[in-house]
Amino acid sequence: MITDIEDLRKLAQRRLPAGVYAYVSNGGYEQETLWRNRADLESYALLPRVLNDVSKRSLSTELAASPASFPVALAPVGALGRTYVNGEIAAARAAKAHGVPYCLSTLSMDTLEDVAQAIQGPFWFQLYMMKDKGVTEALVRRAKDAGCSALLLSMDLHGRSQRHAEQKHGLIAPPRIDAYNIWDALIHPRWLFTMAGSRHQTFGNLVGLVPDAKDVAKITEWLEQQFDPTLSAKDIEWARQVWPGKILVKGILHPDDARASLSAGADGVIVSNHGGRQVDGAVSTISVLKPIVDKVAGGGQVLVDSGIRSGIDLLKMLASGADGCLLGRAYVYGLAAMGQEGVEKALEIIRKELDQTMALCGVKDVRQLPDDLLVRPASLDGGMDASSWRTTERWRGPQPGQLAHPASHK
Repeated sequence: MITDIEDLRKLAQRRLPAGVYAYVSNGGYEQETLWRNRADLESYALLPRVLNDVSKRSLSTELAASPASFPVALAPVGALGRTYVNGEIAAARAAKAHGVPYCLSTLSMDTLEDVAQAIQGPFWFQLYMMKDKGVTEALVRRAKDAGCSALLLSMDLHGRSQRHAEQKHGLIAPPRIDAYNIWDALIHPRWLFTMAGSRHQTFGNLVGLVPDAKDVAKITEWLEQQFDPTLSAKDIEWARQVWPGKILVKGILHPDDARASLSAGADGVIVSNHGGRQVDGAVSTISVLKPIVDKVAGGGQVLVDSGIRSGIDLLKMLASGADGCLLGRAYVYGLAAMGQEGVEKALEIIRKELDQTMALCGVKDVRQLPDDLLVRPASLDGGMDASSWRTTERWRGPQPGQLAHPASHK
C-alpha cells in the first residue's frame, strides 16, 4: 500500500539502477544543503486553531497566471526521461490531469514539441542561459511556438557543483561506462528494456542546435563548457525583451537578489537552492523565505522549492509567505516507480495531506493563511542541525557517499 512519498521513494530505488537513483536522490558535495532543507522544515511547527468551521475549504490559486487546483507546480528536472520512458510527457500529462502547471527542463529528453503535442495546452519552460547565445535564442523561439506560458530562468548555474555520488557512478563528462555500470543496468531489466522505447536517447531540445547532439558523450562535454560565469541581472533584462509571457527567476536565496530580479523585469522569483545540488553548505529555502517575501513586498509572486515531501511541508512553506511551491524529488520518485500513474499518485498524496492538515489547523482558504499558523518552538529552534539530523533514523535514504552494491537494488 502506498501511503506517502516515502513509499514511492522506496519503489523508485528498487526499480532504478544505482547510478540513476544517485542522480535523482543525491545532492552536491557532502550534501549538507540537502540535509538542511529537511532539518529546517522539521524545526518549524504548525499552531492549529480548532474552533473554526472548516466544512468548506479552497485550495485553488494561480501561479504565474496559470490556474492551479492547489498551489504546486512540477519543477523542471533534467534528463527526466532516464527515470522512466518518455518521462517528461508522462509527468506533463499527470500535471494536466491534476490541474497544476508543469515545467519542462532545457535538458529534457522529450522535446518542447513532444510535450506540446502530448498535452495540447500551455506549460512552462526552464531556460539555462548558455554561453552560446544562438542556442539560447533558438530555445526561446521554440518555447514561444510550443505555447509555453512562463519562462523560468535558472540563475544559480555560474558553474556546476561536484556531486560525489554521481561521480562514483560514472556520471561525469564524458560518462564512464564500465563493468559496474553495465552490471547495474542488467540487473534492472524492466528499466533497461523500457528505455529502448524512448523517443530520444539524448537531450532532445538540443538536437539540431548543437553539433553531435545525438552523441551523449559529446553533448555532455559541450554542456560542461556552457555554464556562464557572467550571469547577472542583464540576462533577466534580455529575457524580458524577447519573452512576452511571465518570467520567474529561479535560484534566489538572498532578498536583494529577489528585489533586483523584479527590477530587471521578472514577474516573480523562485526561492531555491537547486534541491541541495549546487552550493553545499547553503541556507535552506524555508529559512530565507520570509525575508524574501518581505523584500518583494507584493511586487511579484514568490514561489519556493527544495525539501518538500508532503502536504504538511507544503503548508509550512505557504504559511511562511510563499504563493506556491515547486515539487521536485517528490514527483520524480513517483515517476520512477510507476510512470504517469506514479506522478498522479504523488500529487494525490500531497494534495490530500494539504487539505487534511488545513482542516485540522482550522484553515479554510490556502490563499488566506493566518499569520500565526507557523511557529518555531524554542525546543526545536537550533536543536537539530543538518549534520546531526542526517544521522538519525528520521532520514530515509542513503547517507552521503553511501553507494550500495548493485545486488542490493534487486
